[in-house]
Amino acid sequence: MLAMLAALPPGKSASPEDIAKAVDLENWRRRLGQVRGIAVGLARQGKLVILRHNRSADPETFKGVYRLRLPAETD
Repeated sequence: MLAMLAALPPGKSASPEDIAKAVDLENWRRRLGQVRGIAVGLARQGKLVILRHNRSADPETFKGVYRLRLPAETD
């Protein structure tokens, strides 16, 4: 996940679907829960940012559609 986000241009984000498809193209929908769990853990550690409506979201309470990106200097 971190390698995929690092390959993006600075400030760009990836959808959890993109990450799940990179891991398992055939069964990516089954991987979405794992992607979310790993993303929450990495966000708690400050290694990535969970975005809702292009703004940082609390990894403990966010709901709905989200995206992921590496932390920026402004975070």
